[in-house]
Amino acid sequence: MTELSLTIRPEAPSDADAIERLHERAFGPGRFARTAYRLREGAPHDPALSFAAHVGTLLVGSVRVSPVWAGRRPALILGPLTVEPAFENRGIGAALMRRALAAARERGHALVLLVGDEPYYRRFGFTPVPRGQLLMPGPVDPGRFLACALEEGVLAQARGPVKARQVAAPA
Repeated sequence: MTELSLTIRPEAPSDADAIERLHERAFGPGRFARTAYRLREGAPHDPALSFAAHVGTLLVGSVRVSPVWAGRRPALILGPLTVEPAFENRGIGAALMRRALAAARERGHALVLLVGDEPYYRRFGFTPVPRGQLLMPGPVDPGRFLACALEEGVLAQARGPVKARQVAAPA
């Protein structure tokens, strides 16, 4: 197998349609009913923290990050992380995760939440949110509600409901 010539760059407005089609292929129509999706509806993803992966001109993956409140603490919710099925198991998802978390750190964010498979996300520093500490706005399997503290002790300070957070666009 040849090496992929992978490029990861900030998501551009021109990527939106291709990313939506990728989400449709990867998650189907049921994605609209998921709690994490419903939460992200309340605040658009942050383009400075969201990335697209390309092989040549072909979009092969995407990660989006949106601002939320974790109780009274500002936080981020990561997702969806999506890789074109034909390009899975080639490290694209991991590269997108590393890029998004590095961008969050660089911009001074302290806490990232997601709903996903703990065995996969553990390697990026995610751990289960203690039961009852943070409450998503709909049903979530507690074993899949994960957090990555980018600053020590920040997860312990976050208590209460998780809600969409509107962020003013730069002038």
